[in-house]
Amino acid sequence: MTGKTIAVLVEQKYEELELWYPVLRFREAGATVRLVGPEAGKTYPSKLGYPAKAEVAAADVSAAQFDAIIIPGGWCPDYLRRSPAILKLVRDAHAQGKVLAAICHGPWVLCSTDALRGGRKATGFFAIKDDMVNAGAMWVDAEVVVDGQIVTSRTPEDLPAFVKAIQSRLTT
Repeated sequence: MTGKTIAVLVEQKYEELELWYPVLRFREAGATVRLVGPEAGKTYPSKLGYPAKAEVAAADVSAAQFDAIIIPGGWCPDYLRRSPAILKLVRDAHAQGKVLAAICHGPWVLCSTDALRGGRKATGFFAIKDDMVNAGAMWVDAEVVVDGQIVTSRTPEDLPAFVKAIQSRLTT
């Protein structure tokens, strides 16, 4: 993963494993990983209060700077999709064919863009299935679903397959 740059989006109430597992695995593999939030320098607490500090604001970066964007779950996607700068970053990454990876409730952010339109196969936490279908996805109950540059998974238990699928998309 040396030479790859990955944005991991962060907002309050993120799921701890779904943010930190990919961050640590990709850093371990040699990628540059940046925590991107609505505000640079702001510390966002997880669902259990564990802090994650945004290194940069979404408004201050461009999709062209990243090879992939990872959207963790928890309740943070509901906050992320309220940020016009976050949505612009995700939309631009989608338009540029960058890898977009979302786990658990993370596909909520994709629902707020056009990334799932056209019957893209995707998964996520079962409670947001209707939202994903209404956004144009064909929902699949599987540990990881890859459709083009979009990689999705359901829960923290799926993290090993999720990270491997992202790595695979970044090396093809």
